[in-house]
This record gives sequence, structure tokens and C-alpha cells, in this order.
Amino acid sequence: MRAALRDPRRLRTEVLAGLVVALALIPEAISFSIIAGVDPRVGLFASFTMAVSIAFLGGRPAMISAATGAVALVIAPVMREHGMDYLIATVILAGLVQVLMAVLGVARLVRFVPRSVMVGFVNALAILVLLAQLPYLTDVTWHVYAMVAVGVALIALLPRLTTAVPAPLVAIVVLTTASVVLGLDVPDVADQGELPDSLPSLFLPDVPLTLETLRIIGPFAVGMALVGLMESLMTAKLVDDVTDTHSDKTREAWGQGAANVVTGFLGGMGGCAMIGQTMINTKVSGARTRISTFLAGVFLLVLVVGFGEPIGRIPMAALVAVMVMVCVATFDWHSVRPATLRRMPLSETAVMLATVVVTVATENLAYGVVTGVLVAALMFVRRVAHVTEVVEVAHPDEDTRVYAVVGELLWASSNDLVYQFDYSGDPQNVVIDLSRSHIWDASTVAALDAITTKYAARGKNVTIIGLDEASAARHARLAGHLGG
Repeated sequence: MRAALRDPRRLRTEVLAGLVVALALIPEAISFSIIAGVDPRVGLFASFTMAVSIAFLGGRPAMISAATGAVALVIAPVMREHGMDYLIATVILAGLVQVLMAVLGVARLVRFVPRSVMVGFVNALAILVLLAQLPYLTDVTWHVYAMVAVGVALIALLPRLTTAVPAPLVAIVVLTTASVVLGLDVPDVADQGELPDSLPSLFLPDVPLTLETLRIIGPFAVGMALVGLMESLMTAKLVDDVTDTHSDKTREAWGQGAANVVTGFLGGMGGCAMIGQTMINTKVSGARTRISTFLAGVFLLVLVVGFGEPIGRIPMAALVAVMVMVCVATFDWHSVRPATLRRMPLSETAVMLATVVVTVATENLAYGVVTGVLVAALMFVRRVAHVTEVVEVAHPDEDTRVYAVVGELLWASSNDLVYQFDYSGDPQNVVIDLSRSHIWDASTVAALDAITTKYAARGKNVTIIGLDEASAARHARLAGHLGG
């Protein structure tokens, strides 16, 4: 960040990126406020406080956090059934839960997300962002379609001429100017809701500090914490790939929690990482530091409070054009090329499609990611269960037979292990060589115990050899102690 402050060209990129993101945040925050059932000011203030807070607290530079649709969907029932005070209490509690999760190391679980789930996550995001633009293109005049087309063309072609100014910012300025000069009657930002005319202030929720209050807000707070963390950590991992840098996921987790606590006490509806706006910031505008994140929040507040009237004149067509190009840049086109699909194992494609379908169907990225991870786990277990085999490798004398177990041994594969030996036909001494295998769990030890017992019932001896250090320790600790 210090390097960016010393480099005027780098600093200009960060500043302009923050401005573009701020403009894109305004209609999104208003829309999510409507979903949550709160005044537009609540969503706009949340976007300001989340962005500014996470710029200092987060572990992923250049990532944008603000009010989001996923969080709005989770907390909407609280607002509808119990009112604003309970909603704010839910946001604060959710932030504390996220901090607790960070302390417990939940952030480290993101490394268990397979690449196919990440690809599905990115593709689903692009589809959802595109679908979110359709209401702005329905029952409108031809002027709107023309403006979107011009905006898309400007964003796509301008970088070929110059990158001095972000193309999305140029598109917004040009289309807004054209709309005002030509007097076009097209939907604009002001149509989405009333913009605030004052700064956010301290908000202390008036709720009783009782177990009954905890019973009401607890489930929603935990749900918001889980959805917000999952979306934020997945977005951080995505930005890591885009920028080819590493981020501190644990710091990001507790940073999100702290930002939600701050947001709640300032009357905001809470939030998490915004993938679309983050892609505008990093992939489209080229920002790389916390400066852009901080300025996105500052510009947002300055624009809606100090320049509400001109900002309200920005045509929605201009912002739709920006988001359409974000979708195009975000979607992993390589993943759906025929050549890629032919080369990719069917299981990997199934995981990616499952993630996309569930995410788009539920409009919840967390559900899609969980589904994708579960499908990937089932596919992995299925593969492992079918690659383990028992082969006869030696018959040194008429009283001895040596078997080798090839493959990983865990509950999915070891359950069939018992049935792969000839208990009646084998000689007096049986040797089982596990040097080409590994014992992963108690199920495998129980299976080996069962094999030994079956041979012993026929008066035969079993010797297990070839155990690596970890397998030997696990076998020694559990063998003979797992029941009858």
C-alpha cells in the first residue's frame, strides 16, 4: 500500500477503482435493503461501514465488503417479524459469532474446497449477477437497450486505446451526460429509493438482554455468520487467484466479524464480501491495495449524502452495462469449452455443474458451495472404494500364502476387504502385506480384526506386515479394542 501511495500512477488506479465501485454499490445496496425490508439508508450505511472497516481489518487487500443479497435473505425474517432493533441485534451477534469462528480456525477449512467447486462458484456468480440485471431490462423503452449496448461497447473497446481512466467510469459519465442532455426518460438510480442526506449515527438496539431474545436472534445470527464467512472466504480465494497473491484467511474471517459489529452499532444491515464489486475493483479496474476498498466506502457516503441529486440521475442502463461486462470477465469460459469438457473427468464436471445449478436455483452461493463440496467428497469416496484390491503375491511354501493390499484403506474401501480372502482354502499361515496401502481410520482396523478372527476360527495364523509409521501406530492403538 505504501508503494501505491508513492506512485502517482498506481494511486490514480486505486482512486478511480474506488470511485467506480462506489457508483456500482449504490443501486445494489438499495436493492438489498428492499430484500431485507429496511429503508435504503440502512443498506447504504452498511455498505459504507463494511467497506471502510474491512479496509483496515480484513486479510485480503482490494476485496470489497458491503451489504449483500445473501445476508439480506437470511435476516429479512427478523425484520419482518420483530423489527429494526432485533435486526441490528442479529447483525451484531452475527459479527461476534464470526470472530469466534475465526478464533476456532474455521477459515482454514477453505483449503478443502476443490477446484471444480471454485469454478462452479465463479460461473454461478456470473450467472446470478447477469440475472439480477434482467429487471432493469424489462418493460423499458428501446433507449435503455441502446444505452446498454453503447456502455458495453465502451467498456470493451476503450482499454484498447487507453487505460488511463477505468472504462466503466467513462461509460457511466458518457451515458449519464447523454441521458441528461437528450432528456431521455429512462430508469435511473433515484428510482431505486431515497438516498440519505445525513451521516450514520450510533444505534443501540432496544432489545431485552434475555434468553428469549437470544432464542429469537440466535439462529438467524448463526446463519448470517456462516453465509457471510463462506462467501467472503471464497471471494478471498478467488481474488488470490486473480492477483496471484496470498491472503490471510483467518484475519479476513475475524475482520468480517468486527466489521459487522461496527456496522450494527452504526445502524447498518451487515454484509460480507461482494464478489461482483470485487471483480470490478480487481479484474476490471486493476486495483490491488486497501486504498481502493477504503475509498469505495468513502466515495459511496460522499456521493449519496453530498451529491444525491446528480447521482440519482445516473441511468440504470449504465450500471447494467458495467455489471454485464463484469459477468463476461468473471465467467470461466475455459471450463465450458468442448475440448476442456472432453478432457475433464466426468466427476469433476458433475461437481462444477452441481455447484452452479444449486447456487442459481437457490440464489445462495453458500448452498451451492456446500453442495459442490459434498458431491466432490462422494465422488472421491466412490473412486477410492473401487481402487483397493487384494492380490496374491507369493506362496513361499505349502503352509504360507502372502497377500498384498493395494490402495487406500478407509471406511469406504475397507468394508469389502473382509470378503476378498479365501478363509477355508488358504494354508496354515497367511501374511497380509500393507506396504502398498495406508490405514486411515478405525473401520479399516476393525476390518483387519475381522479377517484375523475369521482365520483364527479355522485354526490359522495371520501376520500383518509392511505398515508405515502412521498406520502401525493407528493399528497398534485400536487393534483388538473395537468390539466383537
